[in-house]
Amino acid sequence: MSKTGRQFVRLARGLALVLLVVVGFAGGFIARAHFGPSTESIADQTDEETIWTCSMHPNVRRNAPGQCPLCGMDLIPLSHSAAARTELQMSEEAAKLLRIQTHPVTRRFVTTEVRMVGKVDYDETRIKTITAYVPGRIDRLFVDYTGITVRPGDHMVELYSPELISAQAEFLQTVEAVGRLTPNSSPTLAQSVRATLAAAADKLRLLGLTAEQVEQIERSGRVVDHLTIYAPRGGVVIEKNAHEGMYVQTGTRIYTIADLSRLWVKLDAYESDMQWLRYGQQVEFTTEAYPGQVFTGTISFIDPVLNDRTRTAKVRVIVDNPDGRLKPNLFVRATVRASVAAGGRVIDPRLADKWICPMHPEVVKDQAGTCDVCGMALVTATELGYAPAAVAGPPPLVIPASAPLITGTRAVVYVSDPNAAAPTFRLHEVRLGPRAGDDYIVLDGLRAGQHVVTNGAFKIDSEMQIRGKISMMNPDQDGPAPDAHDQARGDEGPPEGTDIQTHCPVMGNPIDKDIFTEYRGKKVYFCCPGCIEQFLAEPEKYLDKLPQFKVSQEPPQDPIQEDHRNHETDM
Repeated sequence: MSKTGRQFVRLARGLALVLLVVVGFAGGFIARAHFGPSTESIADQTDEETIWTCSMHPNVRRNAPGQCPLCGMDLIPLSHSAAARTELQMSEEAAKLLRIQTHPVTRRFVTTEVRMVGKVDYDETRIKTITAYVPGRIDRLFVDYTGITVRPGDHMVELYSPELISAQAEFLQTVEAVGRLTPNSSPTLAQSVRATLAAAADKLRLLGLTAEQVEQIERSGRVVDHLTIYAPRGGVVIEKNAHEGMYVQTGTRIYTIADLSRLWVKLDAYESDMQWLRYGQQVEFTTEAYPGQVFTGTISFIDPVLNDRTRTAKVRVIVDNPDGRLKPNLFVRATVRASVAAGGRVIDPRLADKWICPMHPEVVKDQAGTCDVCGMALVTATELGYAPAAVAGPPPLVIPASAPLITGTRAVVYVSDPNAAAPTFRLHEVRLGPRAGDDYIVLDGLRAGQHVVTNGAFKIDSEMQIRGKISMMNPDQDGPAPDAHDQARGDEGPPEGTDIQTHCPVMGNPIDKDIFTEYRGKKVYFCCPGCIEQFLAEPEKYLDKLPQFKVSQEPPQDPIQEDHRNHETDM
Protein backbone atom coordinates (compact mmCIF):
# COMPACT_ATOMS: atom_id res chain seq x y z
CA MET A 1 0.00 0.00 0.00
CA SER A 2 1.30 3.44 -0.87
CA LYS A 3 2.14 6.06 1.71
CA THR A 4 -0.88 8.12 0.72
CA GLY A 5 -3.18 5.12 1.19
CA ARG A 6 -1.80 4.38 4.68
CA GLN A 7 -2.32 7.99 5.73
CA PHE A 8 -5.90 7.83 4.50
CA VAL A 9 -6.58 4.68 6.52
CA ARG A 10 -5.16 6.21 9.72
CA LEU A 11 -7.24 9.33 9.15
CA ALA A 12 -10.39 7.25 8.66
CA ARG A 13 -9.74 5.28 11.89
CA GLY A 14 -9.21 8.51 13.81
CA LEU A 15 -12.42 9.99 12.52
CA ALA A 16 -14.31 6.82 13.42
CA LEU A 17 -12.92 6.89 16.97
CA VAL A 18 -13.88 10.54 17.40
CA LEU A 19 -17.34 9.78 16.04
CA LEU A 20 -17.82 6.94 18.56
CA VAL A 21 -16.84 9.18 21.44
CA VAL A 22 -19.25 11.89 20.31
CA VAL A 23 -22.09 9.39 19.88
CA GLY A 24 -21.42 7.94 23.34
CA PHE A 25 -21.53 11.33 25.03
CA ALA A 26 -24.67 12.28 23.11
CA GLY A 27 -26.41 9.00 24.03
CA GLY A 28 -25.58 9.44 27.68
CA PHE A 29 -26.86 12.99 27.68
CA ILE A 30 -30.11 11.96 26.00
CA ALA A 31 -30.63 9.04 28.35
CA ARG A 32 -30.00 11.24 31.37
CA ALA A 33 -32.38 13.90 30.08
CA HIS A 34 -35.13 11.35 29.34
CA PHE A 35 -35.01 9.04 32.34
CA GLY A 36 -33.77 11.55 34.91
CA PRO A 37 -31.06 11.05 37.48
CA SER A 38 -30.35 7.68 38.96
CA THR A 39 -31.71 6.54 42.30
CA GLU A 40 -28.35 7.19 43.90
CA SER A 41 -28.17 10.77 42.61
CA ILE A 42 -31.69 11.44 43.83
CA ALA A 43 -30.74 10.11 47.21
CA ASP A 44 -27.80 12.53 47.31
CA GLN A 45 -30.02 15.48 46.40
CA THR A 46 -32.80 14.77 48.92
CA ASP A 47 -32.71 15.62 52.56
CA GLU A 48 -33.02 13.14 55.35
CA GLU A 49 -36.73 13.88 55.89
CA THR A 50 -37.79 12.50 52.50
CA ILE A 51 -40.09 9.49 52.71
CA TRP A 52 -40.06 6.86 49.97
CA THR A 53 -43.16 4.91 48.96
CA CYS A 54 -44.44 2.50 46.32
CA SER A 55 -46.88 3.75 43.71
CA MET A 56 -48.65 0.39 43.74
CA HIS A 57 -48.63 -0.11 47.52
CA PRO A 58 -48.95 3.35 49.14
CA ASN A 59 -48.85 1.85 52.64
CA VAL A 60 -45.16 1.03 52.12
CA ARG A 61 -42.97 3.70 53.79
CA ARG A 62 -39.15 3.80 53.72
CA ASN A 63 -36.55 6.37 54.78
CA ALA A 64 -34.25 5.58 51.83
CA PRO A 65 -34.67 4.69 48.15
CA GLY A 66 -34.98 1.05 47.19
CA GLN A 67 -37.47 -1.51 45.97
CA CYS A 68 -40.96 -2.28 47.24
CA PRO A 69 -40.87 -5.42 49.43
CA LEU A 70 -44.23 -6.48 48.01
CA CYS A 71 -43.90 -6.01 44.24
CA GLY A 72 -40.26 -5.05 43.68
CA MET A 73 -40.96 -1.71 42.00
CA ASP A 74 -38.62 1.24 42.59
CA LEU A 75 -39.77 3.50 45.41
CA ILE A 76 -40.61 7.13 44.71
CA PRO A 77 -40.07 10.16 46.99
CA LEU A 78 -42.97 11.41 49.08
CA SER A 79 -43.38 14.66 50.95
CA HIS A 80 -43.04 14.24 54.70
CA SER A 81 -45.49 16.93 55.79
CA ALA A 82 -48.91 15.84 57.01
CA ALA A 83 -50.68 18.53 55.00
CA ALA A 84 -49.09 17.36 51.75
CA ARG A 85 -50.22 13.80 52.45
CA THR A 86 -53.88 14.86 52.37
CA GLU A 87 -53.89 17.32 49.49
CA LEU A 88 -53.36 17.27 45.75
CA GLN A 89 -52.35 20.24 43.63
CA MET A 90 -52.70 20.35 39.87
CA SER A 91 -52.64 22.82 37.02
CA GLU A 92 -55.66 24.61 35.64
CA GLU A 93 -55.41 22.52 32.47
CA ALA A 94 -55.42 19.28 34.44
CA ALA A 95 -58.47 20.37 36.43
CA LYS A 96 -60.31 21.10 33.19
CA LEU A 97 -59.31 17.74 31.70
CA LEU A 98 -60.60 15.96 34.80
CA ARG A 99 -63.86 17.95 34.54
CA ILE A 100 -63.78 18.73 38.23
CA GLN A 101 -66.89 20.39 39.62
CA THR A 102 -67.47 21.67 43.15
CA HIS A 103 -70.51 22.57 45.22
CA PRO A 104 -70.74 24.67 48.39
CA VAL A 105 -71.53 23.07 51.73
CA THR A 106 -74.80 24.63 52.89
CA ARG A 107 -77.23 24.53 55.77
CA ARG A 108 -80.79 23.94 54.65
CA PHE A 109 -83.78 21.76 55.30
CA VAL A 110 -83.91 18.90 52.85
CA THR A 111 -86.78 16.78 51.65
CA THR A 112 -86.51 13.10 50.94
CA GLU A 113 -88.93 11.05 48.89
CA VAL A 114 -89.95 7.58 49.99
CA ARG A 115 -91.37 5.54 47.13
CA MET A 116 -93.54 2.53 47.86
CA VAL A 117 -95.87 0.17 46.05
CA GLY A 118 -99.01 -1.52 47.29
CA LYS A 119 -102.68 -2.00 46.59
CA VAL A 120 -106.09 -0.69 47.56
CA ASP A 121 -108.02 -2.66 50.16
CA TYR A 122 -111.25 -2.47 52.13
CA ASP A 123 -111.48 -0.31 55.22
CA GLU A 124 -111.95 -2.93 57.92
CA THR A 125 -113.81 -0.46 60.13
CA ARG A 126 -116.50 -0.05 57.44
CA ILE A 127 -117.34 -3.71 56.90
CA LYS A 128 -120.59 -5.05 58.35
CA THR A 129 -121.84 -8.63 58.52
CA ILE A 130 -125.55 -9.49 58.46
CA THR A 131 -126.24 -12.59 60.57
CA ALA A 132 -129.29 -14.50 61.76
CA TYR A 133 -130.42 -13.35 65.21
CA VAL A 134 -132.65 -16.40 65.67
CA PRO A 135 -132.65 -19.92 64.25
CA GLY A 136 -135.02 -20.47 61.33
CA ARG A 137 -135.45 -20.90 57.59
CA ILE A 138 -134.61 -18.38 54.87
CA ASP A 139 -137.69 -18.07 52.70
CA ARG A 140 -136.58 -15.11 50.57
CA LEU A 141 -133.36 -13.34 49.61
CA PHE A 142 -134.00 -9.86 48.25
CA VAL A 143 -130.28 -9.51 47.38
CA ASP A 144 -129.44 -12.72 45.56
CA TYR A 145 -125.93 -11.94 44.20
CA THR A 146 -122.80 -10.08 45.26
CA GLY A 147 -121.79 -6.66 43.97
CA ILE A 148 -125.17 -5.00 44.54
CA THR A 149 -125.01 -1.55 46.12
CA VAL A 150 -127.45 -1.18 49.01
CA ARG A 151 -128.53 1.75 51.14
CA PRO A 152 -129.11 1.82 54.89
CA GLY A 153 -132.56 0.31 55.64
CA ASP A 154 -132.93 -1.69 52.40
CA HIS A 155 -134.61 -5.07 53.01
CA MET A 156 -132.20 -7.97 52.56
CA VAL A 157 -133.83 -11.26 53.65
CA GLU A 158 -137.07 -12.79 55.06
CA LEU A 159 -136.61 -15.40 57.78
CA TYR A 160 -139.22 -17.79 59.25
CA SER A 161 -138.49 -18.54 62.90
CA PRO A 162 -140.75 -20.42 65.39
CA GLU A 163 -138.73 -18.90 68.25
CA LEU A 164 -139.54 -15.41 67.00
CA ILE A 165 -143.24 -16.28 66.70
CA SER A 166 -143.24 -17.50 70.30
CA ALA A 167 -141.60 -14.28 71.47
CA GLN A 168 -144.22 -12.22 69.63
CA ALA A 169 -147.02 -14.19 71.28
CA GLU A 170 -145.56 -13.46 74.71
CA PHE A 171 -145.34 -9.79 73.80
CA LEU A 172 -148.99 -9.66 72.67
CA GLN A 173 -150.13 -11.39 75.85
CA THR A 174 -148.33 -8.76 77.89
CA VAL A 175 -149.95 -6.04 75.77
CA GLU A 176 -153.37 -7.53 76.55
CA ALA A 177 -152.51 -7.67 80.26
CA VAL A 178 -151.64 -3.99 80.23
CA GLY A 179 -154.94 -3.29 78.47
CA ARG A 180 -156.90 -4.97 81.25
CA LEU A 181 -155.47 -2.67 83.89
CA THR A 182 -157.97 -0.24 85.45
CA PRO A 183 -157.56 2.83 87.64
CA ASN A 184 -158.52 0.65 90.56
CA SER A 185 -155.76 -1.89 89.87
CA SER A 186 -153.02 -2.28 92.41
CA PRO A 187 -150.09 0.07 91.72
CA THR A 188 -147.67 -2.77 92.34
CA LEU A 189 -149.47 -4.99 89.84
CA ALA A 190 -149.61 -2.23 87.24
CA GLN A 191 -145.91 -1.53 87.62
CA SER A 192 -145.06 -5.22 87.30
CA VAL A 193 -147.17 -5.68 84.15
CA ARG A 194 -145.68 -2.63 82.46
CA ALA A 195 -142.15 -3.82 83.32
CA THR A 196 -142.97 -7.19 81.77
CA LEU A 197 -144.19 -5.43 78.61
CA ALA A 198 -140.97 -3.44 78.32
CA ALA A 199 -138.91 -6.61 78.77
CA ALA A 200 -140.92 -8.42 76.09
CA ALA A 201 -140.40 -5.51 73.66
CA ASP A 202 -136.66 -5.49 74.37
CA LYS A 203 -136.54 -9.22 73.68
CA LEU A 204 -138.06 -8.70 70.25
CA ARG A 205 -135.55 -5.99 69.43
CA LEU A 206 -132.72 -8.27 70.53
CA LEU A 207 -134.06 -10.95 68.20
CA GLY A 208 -133.66 -8.60 65.25
CA LEU A 209 -136.89 -6.63 65.02
CA THR A 210 -136.69 -2.88 64.63
CA ALA A 211 -138.53 -0.44 66.91
CA GLU A 212 -140.98 0.27 64.07
CA GLN A 213 -141.71 -3.44 63.65
CA VAL A 214 -142.38 -3.83 67.38
CA GLU A 215 -144.78 -0.86 67.35
CA GLN A 216 -146.58 -2.28 64.31
CA ILE A 217 -147.07 -5.64 66.06
CA GLU A 218 -148.40 -3.83 69.14
CA ARG A 219 -150.88 -1.79 67.05
CA SER A 220 -152.08 -4.67 64.90
CA GLY A 221 -152.23 -7.26 67.66
CA ARG A 222 -151.11 -9.95 65.21
CA VAL A 223 -148.03 -12.14 65.10
CA VAL A 224 -145.72 -11.65 62.11
CA ASP A 225 -144.70 -15.06 60.81
CA HIS A 226 -141.59 -13.80 58.94
CA LEU A 227 -138.75 -11.60 60.13
CA THR A 228 -137.46 -9.06 57.59
CA ILE A 229 -133.78 -8.20 58.04
CA TYR A 230 -132.66 -4.75 56.82
CA ALA A 231 -129.24 -3.40 55.78
CA PRO A 232 -127.53 -1.78 58.80
CA ARG A 233 -125.49 0.55 56.57
CA GLY A 234 -124.94 1.40 52.94
CA GLY A 235 -122.29 -0.22 50.80
CA VAL A 236 -121.59 -3.03 48.40
CA VAL A 237 -122.47 -6.65 49.09
CA ILE A 238 -119.12 -8.41 48.84
CA GLU A 239 -120.20 -11.79 50.24
CA LYS A 240 -123.42 -13.85 50.09
CA ASN A 241 -123.27 -16.91 52.30
CA ALA A 242 -126.85 -18.19 52.14
CA HIS A 243 -129.57 -19.20 49.69
CA GLU A 244 -133.35 -19.52 49.81
CA GLY A 245 -134.64 -22.52 51.74
CA MET A 246 -131.51 -22.75 53.84
CA TYR A 247 -131.90 -23.36 57.60
CA VAL A 248 -129.72 -21.13 59.74
CA GLN A 249 -128.73 -20.98 63.38
CA THR A 250 -128.16 -17.97 65.58
CA GLY A 251 -125.04 -16.19 64.28
CA THR A 252 -125.02 -17.73 60.79
CA ARG A 253 -123.53 -15.30 58.25
CA ILE A 254 -125.89 -14.26 55.51
CA TYR A 255 -124.28 -11.17 53.90
CA THR A 256 -121.15 -9.03 54.20
CA ILE A 257 -121.41 -5.35 53.24
CA ALA A 258 -118.43 -3.04 52.67
CA ASP A 259 -118.66 0.74 52.57
CA LEU A 260 -116.35 1.83 49.73
CA SER A 261 -116.67 5.57 50.35
CA ARG A 262 -113.45 5.28 52.36
CA LEU A 263 -110.70 2.76 51.62
CA TRP A 264 -107.31 1.66 52.83
CA VAL A 265 -104.15 1.60 50.76
CA LYS A 266 -101.65 -0.93 52.07
CA LEU A 267 -98.06 -0.11 51.08
CA ASP A 268 -94.80 -2.01 51.51
CA ALA A 269 -92.00 0.08 53.05
CA TYR A 270 -88.40 -1.15 53.12
CA GLU A 271 -86.60 -1.09 56.44
CA SER A 272 -84.21 1.60 55.17
CA ASP A 273 -87.18 3.92 54.59
CA MET A 274 -88.82 3.44 57.98
CA GLN A 275 -86.88 6.35 59.50
CA TRP A 276 -88.77 8.82 57.29
CA LEU A 277 -92.32 7.55 57.84
CA ARG A 278 -94.62 8.94 60.53
CA TYR A 279 -98.24 8.57 61.56
CA GLY A 280 -100.35 11.34 60.01
CA GLN A 281 -98.08 12.06 57.01
CA GLN A 282 -99.64 12.92 53.66
CA VAL A 283 -99.26 10.33 50.90
CA GLU A 284 -99.65 10.80 47.16
CA PHE A 285 -100.25 7.83 44.90
CA THR A 286 -101.17 6.98 41.33
CA THR A 287 -102.73 3.95 39.68
CA GLU A 288 -102.77 2.55 36.17
CA ALA A 289 -106.56 2.78 36.15
CA TYR A 290 -106.44 6.60 36.06
CA PRO A 291 -103.18 7.72 34.39
CA GLY A 292 -102.04 11.18 35.37
CA GLN A 293 -104.42 11.54 38.31
CA VAL A 294 -102.87 11.87 41.76
CA PHE A 295 -104.80 10.66 44.80
CA THR A 296 -103.99 11.65 48.37
CA GLY A 297 -104.33 9.95 51.73
CA THR A 298 -103.04 9.95 55.30
CA ILE A 299 -100.87 7.37 57.05
CA SER A 300 -103.00 5.82 59.80
CA PHE A 301 -100.85 2.86 60.83
CA ILE A 302 -97.26 1.60 60.49
CA ASP A 303 -96.74 -2.08 61.20
CA PRO A 304 -94.40 -2.46 64.21
CA VAL A 305 -93.12 -5.82 62.87
CA LEU A 306 -91.22 -6.40 59.60
CA ASN A 307 -92.00 -9.26 57.28
CA ASP A 308 -89.02 -11.58 57.67
CA ARG A 309 -89.31 -12.84 54.10
CA THR A 310 -89.70 -9.54 52.22
CA ARG A 311 -87.92 -7.30 54.78
CA THR A 312 -90.75 -4.78 54.49
CA ALA A 313 -93.36 -3.33 56.84
CA LYS A 314 -96.96 -2.57 55.98
CA VAL A 315 -97.98 1.08 55.93
CA ARG A 316 -101.72 1.72 56.00
CA VAL A 317 -103.14 4.85 54.36
CA ILE A 318 -106.70 6.15 54.74
CA VAL A 319 -108.18 7.42 51.45
CA ASP A 320 -111.55 9.08 50.85
CA ASN A 321 -113.36 7.61 47.85
CA PRO A 322 -116.64 9.55 47.54
CA ASP A 323 -117.11 8.92 43.82
CA GLY A 324 -116.17 5.24 44.03
CA ARG A 325 -113.42 5.48 41.41
CA LEU A 326 -110.91 3.54 43.46
CA LYS A 327 -111.52 -0.18 43.62
CA PRO A 328 -110.13 -2.70 46.09
CA ASN A 329 -107.07 -4.61 44.82
CA LEU A 330 -105.94 -1.82 42.46
CA PHE A 331 -102.13 -1.60 42.38
CA VAL A 332 -100.70 1.80 43.28
CA ARG A 333 -97.36 3.62 43.38
CA ALA A 334 -97.07 5.98 46.33
CA THR A 335 -94.72 8.76 47.41
CA VAL A 336 -94.16 10.27 50.84
CA ARG A 337 -92.19 13.51 51.10
CA ALA A 338 -90.52 14.00 54.47
CA SER A 339 -88.78 17.21 55.53
CA VAL A 340 -85.64 16.60 57.57
CA ALA A 341 -84.23 18.80 60.33
CA ALA A 342 -80.86 18.67 62.09
CA GLY A 343 -80.02 15.24 63.43
CA GLY A 344 -82.20 13.57 60.80
CA ARG A 345 -85.48 14.26 62.63
CA VAL A 346 -88.65 14.48 60.56
CA ILE A 347 -90.59 17.75 60.67
CA ASP A 348 -94.01 18.60 59.28
CA PRO A 349 -95.13 22.26 59.44
CA ARG A 350 -98.73 21.13 59.02
CA LEU A 351 -98.57 19.16 62.28
CA ALA A 352 -96.11 21.29 64.23
CA ASP A 353 -97.35 21.74 67.82
CA LYS A 354 -100.72 20.18 66.92
CA TRP A 355 -102.83 17.58 68.73
CA ILE A 356 -103.78 14.42 66.83
CA CYS A 357 -106.06 11.46 67.48
CA PRO A 358 -104.00 8.23 67.67
CA MET A 359 -106.88 6.32 66.04
CA HIS A 360 -108.08 8.82 63.44
CA PRO A 361 -105.20 10.85 61.92
CA GLU A 362 -107.60 13.11 60.05
CA VAL A 363 -108.64 14.64 63.40
CA VAL A 364 -106.09 17.42 64.07
CA LYS A 365 -106.65 20.23 66.59
CA ASP A 366 -104.72 23.23 67.88
CA GLN A 367 -105.14 22.28 71.53
CA ALA A 368 -105.69 19.27 73.76
CA GLY A 369 -109.07 17.58 73.72
CA THR A 370 -110.85 14.44 72.59
CA CYS A 371 -111.43 12.91 69.18
CA ASP A 372 -114.72 13.82 67.52
CA VAL A 373 -114.99 10.29 66.09
CA CYS A 374 -113.99 7.90 68.86
CA GLY A 375 -113.69 10.12 71.94
CA MET A 376 -110.05 9.19 72.64
CA ALA A 377 -107.73 11.77 74.16
CA LEU A 378 -105.61 13.61 71.58
CA VAL A 379 -101.80 13.37 71.70
CA THR A 380 -99.10 15.81 70.57
CA ALA A 381 -97.28 15.44 67.26
CA THR A 382 -94.03 15.03 69.22
CA GLU A 383 -95.36 11.81 70.75
CA LEU A 384 -95.88 10.49 67.22
CA GLY A 385 -92.24 11.07 66.23
CA TYR A 386 -92.25 14.59 64.79
CA ALA A 387 -89.68 17.18 65.78
CA PRO A 388 -91.44 20.05 67.58
CA ALA A 389 -91.03 23.47 66.02
CA ALA A 390 -89.26 24.81 69.12
CA VAL A 391 -86.43 22.27 68.99
CA ALA A 392 -86.14 21.66 65.27
CA GLY A 393 -82.97 23.75 65.46
CA PRO A 394 -80.95 25.13 62.58
CA PRO A 395 -81.04 23.42 59.21
CA PRO A 396 -78.66 20.48 58.87
CA LEU A 397 -75.31 20.65 57.07
CA VAL A 398 -75.87 19.23 53.58
CA ILE A 399 -73.68 18.09 50.68
CA PRO A 400 -74.67 16.52 47.34
CA ALA A 401 -74.84 12.74 47.33
CA SER A 402 -72.19 12.62 44.59
CA ALA A 403 -69.56 14.26 46.81
CA PRO A 404 -68.61 11.57 49.37
CA LEU A 405 -66.59 8.47 48.53
CA ILE A 406 -67.91 5.73 50.80
CA THR A 407 -66.15 2.48 51.62
CA GLY A 408 -68.78 1.10 53.99
CA THR A 409 -67.35 2.18 57.33
CA ARG A 410 -65.58 5.33 56.16
CA ALA A 411 -66.53 8.32 54.03
CA VAL A 412 -64.23 10.98 52.59
CA VAL A 413 -64.74 14.12 50.52
CA TYR A 414 -62.33 16.40 48.70
CA VAL A 415 -62.51 20.09 49.56
CA SER A 416 -61.09 22.74 47.26
CA ASP A 417 -58.74 25.36 48.68
CA PRO A 418 -59.92 28.82 47.56
CA ASN A 419 -56.68 30.51 48.68
CA ALA A 420 -54.28 28.29 46.72
CA ALA A 421 -52.50 29.66 43.65
CA ALA A 422 -53.32 26.50 41.67
CA PRO A 423 -56.28 24.12 41.98
CA THR A 424 -55.73 22.31 45.29
CA PHE A 425 -57.96 19.68 46.83
CA ARG A 426 -57.69 18.39 50.38
CA LEU A 427 -59.10 15.13 51.71
CA HIS A 428 -61.54 15.36 54.63
CA GLU A 429 -62.92 12.38 56.48
CA VAL A 430 -66.58 13.03 57.32
CA ARG A 431 -69.29 11.43 59.40
CA LEU A 432 -72.46 11.17 57.37
CA GLY A 433 -76.02 11.13 58.57
CA PRO A 434 -78.93 9.72 56.58
CA ARG A 435 -79.29 10.28 52.88
CA ALA A 436 -82.17 12.57 51.97
CA GLY A 437 -82.93 12.35 48.27
CA ASP A 438 -79.96 13.72 46.33
CA ASP A 439 -78.21 14.98 49.46
CA TYR A 440 -76.36 13.65 52.47
CA ILE A 441 -76.65 15.17 55.92
CA VAL A 442 -73.16 15.76 57.37
CA LEU A 443 -72.82 15.24 61.10
CA ASP A 444 -69.13 16.11 61.37
CA GLY A 445 -66.02 16.87 59.31
CA LEU A 446 -67.14 19.92 57.29
CA ARG A 447 -68.40 23.44 57.85
CA ALA A 448 -70.71 25.69 55.87
CA GLY A 449 -69.08 27.63 53.05
CA GLN A 450 -66.53 25.02 52.05
CA HIS A 451 -66.65 23.68 48.49
CA VAL A 452 -66.65 19.91 48.00
CA VAL A 453 -65.84 18.11 44.76
CA THR A 454 -68.99 16.62 43.25
CA ASN A 455 -67.58 15.50 39.90
CA GLY A 456 -64.08 14.08 39.53
CA ALA A 457 -63.56 13.08 43.17
CA PHE A 458 -62.76 9.49 42.23
CA LYS A 459 -60.13 10.67 39.73
CA ILE A 460 -58.52 12.83 42.41
CA ASP A 461 -58.58 9.91 44.82
CA SER A 462 -56.95 7.63 42.24
CA GLU A 463 -54.11 10.11 41.81
CA MET A 464 -53.74 10.33 45.59
CA GLN A 465 -53.36 6.55 45.74
CA ILE A 466 -50.78 6.53 42.94
CA ARG A 467 -48.74 9.15 44.78
CA GLY A 468 -48.93 7.17 48.01
CA LYS A 469 -50.98 9.77 49.87
CA ILE A 470 -53.92 9.32 52.20
CA SER A 471 -56.97 8.38 50.14
CA MET A 472 -60.29 6.62 50.27
CA MET A 473 -58.74 3.13 50.36
CA ASN A 474 -55.57 4.20 52.15
CA PRO A 475 -56.43 5.73 55.54
CA ASP A 476 -53.78 7.40 57.64
CA GLN A 477 -51.48 4.82 59.24
CA ASP A 478 -48.58 5.74 61.49
CA GLY A 479 -45.34 3.78 61.32
CA PRO A 480 -43.71 1.77 58.53
CA ALA A 481 -45.67 -0.59 56.36
CA PRO A 482 -45.42 -4.36 56.82
CA ASP A 483 -42.83 -6.22 54.86
CA ALA A 484 -43.66 -9.02 52.44
CA HIS A 485 -43.57 -11.64 55.19
CA ASP A 486 -45.94 -9.66 57.41
CA GLN A 487 -48.18 -8.98 54.43
CA ALA A 488 -48.43 -12.68 53.71
CA ARG A 489 -49.43 -13.31 57.31
CA GLY A 490 -52.16 -10.67 57.03
CA ASP A 491 -50.66 -8.31 59.64
CA GLU A 492 -52.01 -4.78 59.43
CA GLY A 493 -49.02 -3.00 60.93
CA PRO A 494 -47.84 -1.97 64.36
CA PRO A 495 -50.29 -0.94 67.11
CA GLU A 496 -51.14 2.66 67.77
CA GLY A 497 -48.68 4.81 69.66
CA THR A 498 -49.02 5.92 73.22
CA ASP A 499 -49.56 9.60 72.34
CA ILE A 500 -53.36 9.40 72.32
CA GLN A 501 -55.56 12.47 72.76
CA THR A 502 -57.75 12.20 75.86
CA HIS A 503 -58.93 15.77 76.50
CA CYS A 504 -60.56 18.50 74.43
CA PRO A 505 -57.95 21.13 73.40
CA VAL A 506 -60.48 23.97 73.81
CA MET A 507 -62.30 23.25 77.07
CA GLY A 508 -60.02 20.63 78.61
CA ASN A 509 -62.89 18.21 79.21
CA PRO A 510 -62.69 14.48 78.35
CA ILE A 511 -63.26 13.90 74.64
CA ASP A 512 -66.27 12.34 72.96
CA LYS A 513 -65.00 9.94 70.27
CA ASP A 514 -68.05 10.66 68.13
CA ILE A 515 -67.23 14.40 67.96
CA PHE A 516 -64.16 15.11 65.85
CA THR A 517 -62.82 16.97 62.84
CA GLU A 518 -59.82 16.53 60.59
CA TYR A 519 -56.92 18.97 60.59
CA ARG A 520 -53.73 18.51 58.59
CA GLY A 521 -54.66 14.94 57.86
CA LYS A 522 -55.19 13.97 61.51
CA LYS A 523 -58.29 13.61 63.64
CA VAL A 524 -58.82 16.04 66.50
CA TYR A 525 -61.44 15.08 69.09
CA PHE A 526 -63.58 17.44 71.18
CA CYS A 527 -66.04 17.36 74.05
CA CYS A 528 -68.87 19.11 72.18
CA PRO A 529 -69.66 20.35 68.63
CA GLY A 530 -69.24 23.99 69.65
CA CYS A 531 -65.53 23.47 70.31
CA ILE A 532 -64.95 22.44 66.68
CA GLU A 533 -65.78 25.89 65.28
CA GLN A 534 -63.69 27.58 67.97
CA PHE A 535 -60.73 25.32 67.15
CA LEU A 536 -60.97 25.87 63.38
CA ALA A 537 -61.04 29.64 63.89
CA GLU A 538 -57.58 29.61 65.60
CA PRO A 539 -56.06 26.13 65.22
CA GLU A 540 -52.46 27.19 65.96
CA LYS A 541 -53.58 28.31 69.41
CA TYR A 542 -54.40 24.75 70.46
CA LEU A 543 -51.82 22.60 68.64
CA ASP A 544 -49.46 22.45 71.63
CA LYS A 545 -52.23 20.70 73.58
CA LEU A 546 -52.58 17.92 71.01
CA PRO A 547 -50.17 14.96 71.29
CA GLN A 548 -50.78 13.92 67.68
CA PHE A 549 -49.07 17.11 66.47
CA LYS A 550 -45.99 16.88 68.69
CA VAL A 551 -42.85 16.05 66.68
CA SER A 552 -40.94 12.98 67.87
CA GLN A 553 -37.31 13.67 68.90
CA GLU A 554 -35.98 10.42 67.50
CA PRO A 555 -35.60 10.11 63.72
CA PRO A 556 -37.59 7.28 62.16
CA GLN A 557 -35.72 4.04 61.65
CA ASP A 558 -35.70 2.09 58.44
CA PRO A 559 -37.00 -1.39 59.32
CA ILE A 560 -34.80 -3.02 56.66
CA GLN A 561 -31.62 -1.43 58.02
CA GLU A 562 -32.72 -2.19 61.60
CA ASP A 563 -33.24 -5.86 60.72
CA HIS A 564 -29.78 -5.90 59.08
CA ARG A 565 -28.13 -4.45 62.22
CA ASN A 566 -29.92 -6.96 64.42
CA HIS A 567 -28.70 -9.76 62.19
CA GLU A 568 -25.08 -8.55 62.47
CA THR A 569 -25.44 -8.40 66.28
CA ASP A 570 -26.66 -12.00 66.35
CA MET A 571 -23.65 -13.04 64.27
